[in-house]
Amino acid sequence: MAMLDPLAALTEAFTSFLFGKVETTRLPVRTSTGQAQAVYLPTAAPGLGDSGVIIGREVYSGKGYIYDPFQLYGQQLPAPHWLVLGESGNGKSALEKTYVLRQLRFRDRQVVVLDAQGEDGVGEWNLIAQQLGITPIRLDPTAALNGGIRLNPLDPSITTTGQLALLRTIIEVAMGRGLDERSGFALKVAHAYVNETITNRQPVLTDIVEQLRHPEEESAEAMNVDIDDVRAWGLDVALVLDRLVDGDLRGMFDGPTTAGIDLDAPLIVFDLSHIDRNSIAMPILMAIVGVWLEHTWIRPDRKKRIFLVEEAWHIINSPFVAQLFQRLLKFGRRLGLSFVAVVHHLSDVVDGAAAKEAAAILKMASTRTIYAQKTDEARATGGVLGLPRWAVEIIPTLTPGIAVWDVNGNVQVVKHLITEAERPLVYTDRAMTETSASMTEEALAIERAADAEAAQRADAIAMQRQFRDESSETVA
Repeated sequence: MAMLDPLAALTEAFTSFLFGKVETTRLPVRTSTGQAQAVYLPTAAPGLGDSGVIIGREVYSGKGYIYDPFQLYGQQLPAPHWLVLGESGNGKSALEKTYVLRQLRFRDRQVVVLDAQGEDGVGEWNLIAQQLGITPIRLDPTAALNGGIRLNPLDPSITTTGQLALLRTIIEVAMGRGLDERSGFALKVAHAYVNETITNRQPVLTDIVEQLRHPEEESAEAMNVDIDDVRAWGLDVALVLDRLVDGDLRGMFDGPTTAGIDLDAPLIVFDLSHIDRNSIAMPILMAIVGVWLEHTWIRPDRKKRIFLVEEAWHIINSPFVAQLFQRLLKFGRRLGLSFVAVVHHLSDVVDGAAAKEAAAILKMASTRTIYAQKTDEARATGGVLGLPRWAVEIIPTLTPGIAVWDVNGNVQVVKHLITEAERPLVYTDRAMTETSASMTEEALAIERAADAEAAQRADAIAMQRQFRDESSETVA
């Protein structure tokens, strides 16, 4: 055996003392990836189970991502409600539509959609409704007087308590303030009288307006006040309701509910695309549809129901409408209702007039999906929703179709996948439809490259986060 020179022997002895026995050099071994995978075990965060609707795949691990609020409720989810955030053009609409189409494959699922956007005179859910053989409920002030759809706030299927609450909400939304005690009393008296005296047909809003203008003597005597006072208290209320009877919203709510609305269909679409989204009409519509559905659609029949609302800031930004929907969410949990709110920016609601009500609704949304946002918006969103720092840093870098999913603290980066059969139904915008119909192999290759680039960026941020964490532990 060859003797080491004194310097080499001293070096080896010192190295062994510090680091232990020095390993001998081994020759490389050629093997297959199938065998080598046991050496480097894959690591990934736990998923949400394998029962439910396939959304896509996790960007980090490549695993399939499956989500279903009804399967997770009570175990991993305290509430089945879902908030979807992100700027336009990043995939919110595609996610909603494929989610609904995939949910409807289960026989015990039913979906209501408030479709607030449209093209060529129809809502963007029109194509999906046609494919399923369903006629959307199109609320259109210009067509209401010519045989259009009507929803009656005084429909007998709604309890008298629900009718009065709905009337108050309509008036408060239109006035922008709460009803005072006197106006509320005049409305209550008029509503009670109409329900007691009209028995041969459905009471309608015209009856309420007429009674407010001409109250009965008995109503004043019951409270020991003058009849002229009761008439004065109800004047502002009558003027607000008159807008639904003779104003710009006439025809949609001032008559019996249109016969033939199928509330047993698997998909019910309320087409609101003909309503000005920035007018007071939209929150009034949201309130009427919400209460009408609460009393006519949600039933204890063991069905799992999904209520999807686009442009949901019209609900959350109005204190009076938000209170109604907050009650609906609490009530719906016991009867299998999952509320899905789609909002562009969280600042639209948390900085609005209904900040308190918005916070309560957001708290009930145990699932949050966030698509790409600008850096400042992402930080604000992360602060409100309590997202981890690494997720906040990723949000501005996300490419279309990729989102951060937070399911009650289980945070993943997920790529939404769309099948070829779904593409023509999902991309309803004209430009997107033409693109998807003629998508070439080159376009698909570009899409795959974008996915790979997004995955690399996500991995880089994850490595930076790991490095920071290790550095913090070293310092500590």
